[in-house]
Amino acid sequence: MEQAEDAMTDSMSQSVQTELRKLPSVDRMLRDPSIEALLRQHGHELTVLAVQDTLTESREAVRRGEPCPDMAALASETSRQLSALLRPSLSPVVNATGVIIHTNLGRAPLSHATLKAMQETHAYCNLEYELGAGQRGSRYVHAEDILCRLTGAEAALVVNNDAGAVLLILSALAKGHEVIISRGQLVEIGGGFRIPEVMTQSGARLAEVGTTNRTYVRDYETALTPETAMLLHVHCSNYRLVGFVHEPALVELANLAHKHGLLAVDDLGSGALLDTGQYGLSHEPTVQESLAAGLDLVCFSGDKLLGGPQAGIIVGKKALLAAIKRHPLTRALRVSKVVLAGLQATLLHYLRQEAAKEVPVWCMISAGIDGLAARAEVLANWLRDAGAQATVVHGFSAVGGGSLPGETLPTRLVQVYAADPGGLARRLHMGSPTVIARIEREALVLDLRTVLPTEEPALLQALKAAL
Repeated sequence: MEQAEDAMTDSMSQSVQTELRKLPSVDRMLRDPSIEALLRQHGHELTVLAVQDTLTESREAVRRGEPCPDMAALASETSRQLSALLRPSLSPVVNATGVIIHTNLGRAPLSHATLKAMQETHAYCNLEYELGAGQRGSRYVHAEDILCRLTGAEAALVVNNDAGAVLLILSALAKGHEVIISRGQLVEIGGGFRIPEVMTQSGARLAEVGTTNRTYVRDYETALTPETAMLLHVHCSNYRLVGFVHEPALVELANLAHKHGLLAVDDLGSGALLDTGQYGLSHEPTVQESLAAGLDLVCFSGDKLLGGPQAGIIVGKKALLAAIKRHPLTRALRVSKVVLAGLQATLLHYLRQEAAKEVPVWCMISAGIDGLAARAEVLANWLRDAGAQATVVHGFSAVGGGSLPGETLPTRLVQVYAADPGGLARRLHMGSPTVIARIEREALVLDLRTVLPTEEPALLQALKAAL
């Protein structure tokens, strides 16, 4: 029996070797007329890379027992490899999930004015040039004045993201000293990064007080030492504690800190400038409220509830911001001209009191159920006309993006029934344009709350191809 198995193994090995020897060399492939056409179109270097990748994959396939492909198949695969090499990995998608601030899909979509402002600064601009004085200026003045007007802060600074803002604040103002924080606020943010780890990187020392569910002002006061520099409050924007819970009001923390000559800082995270309560959601603490409570500094994200490009924003006392701006880490975390232009355009929507109509995040949050139902019926009718089984049902959208955890908005969903809803979803993922939807109750579910009206023709095109 063993001899028979060994003979079979040897035979299979010989067969594989025979097929491997049939594979052409790189030079031979480059002389093939089909590959020569690719050489003329794409150049020598890229074509050689594609040929090498093709031959590598073909060898692996032969070792798995597949026959050696012929030259026509190899040329076709080389052409596909070239297309893959030249295709950007980052591409636009239609978000039909109903999750408004979808971290995996790039968080907040940007307004037309924001996109226009970013496009207009792609060439030269007065990023660090003071036009009136005709001399060098600072890039940070471009958004600072508007941020101060909107929030009531004395000064502001924009860096690359909120985690960077926290790291910069701690590095500049608390390095080598203690920072007191409630155990209930030792959060983990996206990508596995945790507040204690950020604090360690800054050189500040963590001092935990209270318990996971209940922390009082007296806990902070008892923990004060001559080494204490700051009381840090971190808003739990991506989870919620309910039940037997307590945390001090921000004004209590601010009063305690100032009583002992310390700093009070709020990592607010989501960055709401509007009251979410007016749209049927729980109230999300706003930047203005944190500053009004007496906090020295407040930091938050630009691409969550603010609805702008990715950025970390610090607002607060002028003297503290001046010290932060002088810290070497500020340059490492600085943002580009494009981000500053986009952020400024987004903030102008708030200054003009038009954010609910112009900032896509707020347009989606404020979208009325009647309008969503009408759009859903139009899409469902089109799908039925195309031969699909589709219905409009009640459902819920999520704010997402580490904001208002557990909060939902009523919506109308288009359910598309298919023998293989997972296969339909995959075809939508691989289509052009790409559509990301949900699967619920063995059906593909589309929520138009997060589909921009201008994207609806593309959505119909993608559905038609997938069906």
